[in-house]
Amino acid sequence: MTILKFLSSAAVCAALATSIAMPANAQEKDEFRLAWSIYVGWMPWGYLDESGIMDKWADKYGIDVEIVQINDYVESINQYTSGAFDGVSATNMDTLSIPSGGGVDTTALIIGDYSNGNDAVILKGEGSLADLVDKPVNLVELSVSHYLLARGLDTVGLSEADLGGVVNTSDADMIAAYATDDVQAVVTWNPLVSEITASNPDANVLFDSSKVAGEILDLMVVNTQTLEDNPNFGKAVVGAWYEVMALMASGDEEVLTAMAEASGTDLAGYKAQLAATEMFFEPSQAVAQAASKDLPATMTNIAEFLFDKGILGVGAPSADFVGVEYPDGVITGDENNVTLRFDTTFMQMAADGAL
Repeated sequence: MTILKFLSSAAVCAALATSIAMPANAQEKDEFRLAWSIYVGWMPWGYLDESGIMDKWADKYGIDVEIVQINDYVESINQYTSGAFDGVSATNMDTLSIPSGGGVDTTALIIGDYSNGNDAVILKGEGSLADLVDKPVNLVELSVSHYLLARGLDTVGLSEADLGGVVNTSDADMIAAYATDDVQAVVTWNPLVSEITASNPDANVLFDSSKVAGEILDLMVVNTQTLEDNPNFGKAVVGAWYEVMALMASGDEEVLTAMAEASGTDLAGYKAQLAATEMFFEPSQAVAQAASKDLPATMTNIAEFLFDKGILGVGAPSADFVGVEYPDGVITGDENNVTLRFDTTFMQMAADGAL
């Protein structure tokens, strides 16, 4: 995924999340703030802001929605967790581990896409996943990159213990790190994957997120109580989002070029990244993804990974520590500690033309 899909120590993030005193109850209000960071599937948030589409939908519902770009992905999640924002763009994994794991009841308002090749394990030179044995691997530790590596190693009967270690490397330093002699393999996300593979003939993609399709979801998550108290907030945000999705689906090159330039690439580069992203342009597609029979199993596997790494909330007694609720009312994890909810209410309204 993109910019800073996890901090140098995710355990610190989780500890911070649990130490933050959130307001006991949200309340009705008319001003809201969303945070987002650079990633192919999240570029619409910047366009929503700059184009005035968000303002149009906010005006329709008599509210104000401020959209703020934050260059440090994990910092954006931490600020959301602390209450500085009402929503944030995040993956399902990072939502589970930071705000939800920290006790902040959070709802996935929009499922925007899943990574379908945007995240990749890259080796310098020829070889396969089996050739990572005893080699150090650079990645943003305890991130979706770490998860992807674990999933890849599992396919060839290996584990992290078989490597020469995992080297925590900020995404901001990944390209420079790859260029050094000491680095033999990296795991990262687009646009970094594209930059590394385009600039280095020796870059060999061993495994990518298309092999775990549907597992790495990119979301807009919001505070559950805030959403319950202010349904017009959900309506405005979802309505604006799907207006831009329609423009993207139509191939509007003016819109796509604006997103490309904002992400530091050109139209061709952005289209290449979109090709490795399963975008849910239609709200019905997002609703179907949320209702997928595979989602509970995916979230259970992610919870087990996070617990194994010690980042499923401070002091989590088991991988079932956080309860996750799905649209049909099914709950995985602790039903007495539900702090992550996949709610299709507003996406379904968009699908029904009811916004």
